[in-house]
Amino acid sequence: MGFWSFLSGSGTKAEETDDSGAPTPAALAKEAQKIGVDVKPEDIAIKDGKVTLRGGAMDDELKEKVILAVGNVEGVSGVEAETANEPVFVTVKSGDSLWKIAQQALGDGNRYPEIFEANKPMLSDPDKIYPGQMLRIPVS
Repeated sequence: MGFWSFLSGSGTKAEETDDSGAPTPAALAKEAQKIGVDVKPEDIAIKDGKVTLRGGAMDDELKEKVILAVGNVEGVSGVEAETANEPVFVTVKSGDSLWKIAQQALGDGNRYPEIFEANKPMLSDPDKIYPGQMLRIPVS
């Protein structure tokens, strides 16, 4: 199992929280469903901001998108999941653009559309990224 850290103070606000203000498994499942992946609340556990994804027959690309969908929710500090291959993620810093990230991660800023495509439908516009957001880098 792999574990990926997220900035718990940034991201999408959960539609539903528990008494402590943490997102509920149902709210996190809805975030995955927004990107077209049917994740059941019972496949998600959250404790002290750390999410564990269980079960679910999906390929690594979908699983990586689910990791990002639930990890980029305010109040989530990390996600643990099992993947066949080690995904490559990058955290957006202030002043970053997809071009700059592509230059650093892929060696060519003109490859930014690959990063945009790898993060659809979470990203709807290549110019709408924010500091603290974690993005998937396609393995080339």
